[in-house]
Amino acid sequence: QAQVVESGGGLVQPGGSLRLSCSVSAGGLVNDMGWYRQVPGIQRELVAEISRRGNIKQRPSMKGRFTISRDNSKNTVYLQMNSLEPEDTAVYFCYANWGGVDHWGQGTQVTVSS
Repeated sequence: QAQVVESGGGLVQPGGSLRLSCSVSAGGLVNDMGWYRQVPGIQRELVAEISRRGNIKQRPSMKGRFTISRDNSKNTVYLQMNSLEPEDTAVYFCYANWGGVDHWGQGTQVTVSS
């Protein structure tokens, strides 16, 4: 059964770092993979996405703090988040595209607070 499973969320102090991972058990070749985040009452927004070839699209406000990468041999995508701010508090969702469909994980909570 196809699965998209995120891990690595949690509570961190402002200025701290977290690394999110997303492991995919796919029913085909995985194309784009990426991360979105959502705060209650606000539309889900793109954080970063990466193609199978490594082309990256990223929200400009997060460049320099967040880095996306992937390991095609493991069907895994990562999000390294540094210099975290309280405004980064959200549920972070991973997606992976295969078979022409975006498959989503359940999300992992990231809370930035002192």
